[in-house]
Amino acid sequence: MRGMPLSPEHPLLLRIVDDLATHGWSQQDIFLPASLTLALAAECRTRAAEGELAPAAVGRGATQEVREGIRGDHIQWLEPGQAESCDQYLELMDGLREALNRGLFLGLEDFECHFALYPPGAFYRKHLDRFRDDDRRTVSAVIYLNAEDWTPDDGGQLRMSLKGGEEHDVQPIGGCLVVFLSGDIPHEVLPARRERLSVTGWFRRRGNEPF
Repeated sequence: MRGMPLSPEHPLLLRIVDDLATHGWSQQDIFLPASLTLALAAECRTRAAEGELAPAAVGRGATQEVREGIRGDHIQWLEPGQAESCDQYLELMDGLREALNRGLFLGLEDFECHFALYPPGAFYRKHLDRFRDDDRRTVSAVIYLNAEDWTPDDGGQLRMSLKGGEEHDVQPIGGCLVVFLSGDIPHEVLPARRERLSVTGWFRRRGNEPF
């Protein structure tokens, strides 16, 4: 699985940049090779089996709390050096960060992400990814790790609320990448009937928080 990083000038990354500039979001149905998708899914399931994934919270700081009526996934943050598959993915995202900076002048400084496992029946109500008091999250990126036989009846779609009242549903099929502007597109995860896996992350710029 070596040799995965993409140049910021790669046509796939440039297509994402163009989509963001035009529409504010991009969907690439085949972004990861099957081998890396399977390796990330296996890593996520292994961590879940070992009890390393924890119920995700909503809010931040002193107001952060677990509220399954709003959000039902279990997560663990990715860090460099944890696993080869994670490092491969982080390298790919760094190439995308460079492409976004070159094409859109966003000043993105880093990328944070976590595994997200939704048990059957879990969901995430409509929300924006950017916090009201912290504007560092600029571009959201979600890569799906589920089997290719995922069907619409399995649920778990990402539903994005676009301008003009239009809604767009993304089927969470393995290898598919969705990228969108964090502060502009409300979105939700519909209830899943199967275990649903992804890596969810955010490209961040220097924000307005005091140091």
